[in-house]
Amino acid sequence: MYLSTARATDTAKGVERDRMRDSAAVRAVPANVVVLGTVSLLTDVSAEMVTAVLPMYVVVQLGLSPLAFGLLDGLYGGVTALIRLVGGHAADRGRRHKLVAGLGYGLSAAAKPVLLLVSTVPGIAAVLAVDRAGKGLRTAPRDALISLSAAPGDQGRAFGVHRAMDTAGALLGPLVAFGLLWAAADAYDAVFVVSGCIAVAGLLVLVLFVHRPPGEGPVAEARPSMRAALGLLRIGAMRRICGCAALLGLVTISDAFVFLIVQKKLDLAPQWFPLLPLGTAAGFLLLALPLGLLSDRIGRWPVFVGGHAALLGAYALLLSPAGGTGMIVGVLVLHGAFYAATDGVLMAAAGPHLPAGLRASGLALVQTGQAATRFVASVAFGAAWTMWGVTPAITVAAVALTVSAAVALVLRPGAAEEAPA
Repeated sequence: MYLSTARATDTAKGVERDRMRDSAAVRAVPANVVVLGTVSLLTDVSAEMVTAVLPMYVVVQLGLSPLAFGLLDGLYGGVTALIRLVGGHAADRGRRHKLVAGLGYGLSAAAKPVLLLVSTVPGIAAVLAVDRAGKGLRTAPRDALISLSAAPGDQGRAFGVHRAMDTAGALLGPLVAFGLLWAAADAYDAVFVVSGCIAVAGLLVLVLFVHRPPGEGPVAEARPSMRAALGLLRIGAMRRICGCAALLGLVTISDAFVFLIVQKKLDLAPQWFPLLPLGTAAGFLLLALPLGLLSDRIGRWPVFVGGHAALLGAYALLLSPAGGTGMIVGVLVLHGAFYAATDGVLMAAAGPHLPAGLRASGLALVQTGQAATRFVASVAFGAAWTMWGVTPAITVAAVALTVSAAVALVLRPGAAEEAPA
């Protein structure tokens, strides 16, 4: 009897161990997500090296006004809008998410060294447009690869891991740029060359190690049309997600302007400017995975709207008379929390509502609306700063953000629609 009981106990323990092992395997982050995170890490090192020095390069060295910089900055972010749709549709139609993403990464890598050859504003704008076209082409296919590689209930976790790795690159990029500028004053050429080399390394990782995800489906399946992709807006949850993302993008001050305002308030020397994005990147890095997991637990929309509350806090600090280290840390940490709660969480919110065959197209719809309105926001903020001054411009943005966040809470997708499949 004792032996029988012992065997039964051992069997039960074995079953429990197997169950726990299987559960851990299910919860493990898919290899594709980790590899894509590595690609994004390297690419963000490359991109943020340029982004970190660009505002001071064009405003101080080339002497652009805030309005002119707003147009350039808006182009930098807004040129991706329609190209995101093209990239998403091409990836879905040919079931070639990796190929389309690779083309986008390659285009951006090729653009970086060309900055060495241009010194006029139109020339810089053209090169930045090519670089951002590459970003627009790759973003939706890459996010579709992440979404298709993860279970519906683990979307927040997968995007949180990816965005954390992505942001590690954003943290390293300004450091590399700062180091180069510290070693040689005004060494912008070195920044652009090193940036291009790192971008090529990221492209090689994508080509060699990313595999077709289980949900991508065979190429022989019926190919979706652009009309079918736009028809995704007939899904009520998708319509609300796209509308809210676009509305909130319209009241978001671009990163470059946030950093320029901090630099203006504290009168920082130009060589210290590349370090400002580090605070945002650090907050993003620390909070991306926890907030992704939280969105899986309590729902994506509360976390997404809460991120905009953090952004409103950053605006409030920019309007306050306080200065010094405390103000810098507060603004940059809240700015990082905003991205951690919105960037990957928005994709995790949209992904489960989309069929696998139109995943990239659907995510591109969300990204396109957001990118287009952020382009308008950047130009509008630059114009407001030029005409009224920086304080009235921030005040208008803060009031508009408050109203838009309230509207987003009203239009939120229903609780049943947010629940993981």
